[in-house]
Amino acid sequence: MRHLKDFHYIEAVMRVGSIRKAADDMNITASALNRRIQRFEEDFGYEIFERLPRGVRLNTAGEMLVQHFRAQNSDLKRVQSQLADLSGERRGHVTIACSQALSPYFLPARIAAYRGAHPGVTFRVKIRDRAAAEEELTSFRSDLALVLEPVHLVDFEVLMAVPQVIHAVMRSAHPLAAEPELRLRQCLDFPYILPSSDYAVRDLMERALAGASRTLSPLIEADSFDFMRHYVAHEDVLSFQIPIGLRLGPDSGLISRPIATRDLAPAALLLGQMKGRTLPIASAKFAQDLGREMRALPA
Repeated sequence: MRHLKDFHYIEAVMRVGSIRKAADDMNITASALNRRIQRFEEDFGYEIFERLPRGVRLNTAGEMLVQHFRAQNSDLKRVQSQLADLSGERRGHVTIACSQALSPYFLPARIAAYRGAHPGVTFRVKIRDRAAAEEELTSFRSDLALVLEPVHLVDFEVLMAVPQVIHAVMRSAHPLAAEPELRLRQCLDFPYILPSSDYAVRDLMERALAGASRTLSPLIEADSFDFMRHYVAHEDVLSFQIPIGLRLGPDSGLISRPIATRDLAPAALLLGQMKGRTLPIASAKFAQDLGREMRALPA
């Protein structure tokens, strides 16, 4: 347990890259924090920080140590969760990394429902792009990831996968609004806005056009789907989103139409954890609840 406290200090320094800044954040003196880290390095037998002209950074030994600490901390939380279950009172903490589309509607509803049954469980939700969400799992910073089209999938154990057809979002008076289903080429004939290539929707569209004569030329690029949806209300353009992230009421003045899957493959929405990891009970039970709800999702 003492070393877990040491890790708290080490992680604080790692996060800001400075012993002095970390000490200020934790309300201790820089000299006291430096002595604590030096004592740990003496006990450990290796230096873990590279001292730079302006700050510090983890060396290879430090990176290996941090990964070990995170794995140990994960195991400790799992044991604490199991003991809480034995006492008949489920407690615990669930950390989940998710794509933007899950944050407005789906995930808040699911967390609220879970906490209604288990009010002792707390949550942390991290909005991450697909690559960052995977890194959250491998670094033990998140228990679960709910993400659209993960990039690598090397250490990503898929717990549930559902398809999501890409929709075009537009004003109700847009010329394409009368069409029940859109072809991709129709969409590209009108002004549109897109996310960057870091996001699955853009990546899927670029892959759909690979080898074709057309290329993507958005009027605006943005890293926020919330921004793009709201921007459509101000200019007659198209934006693109998956259904789970849309809830367009009649008063919004907006509608969405699916893009034909023969033109644009559906996106895969995946729930996953780090491969080989045994999750704490609260996280494992929440994952089961998410999986059941995902099965009922419309494409």
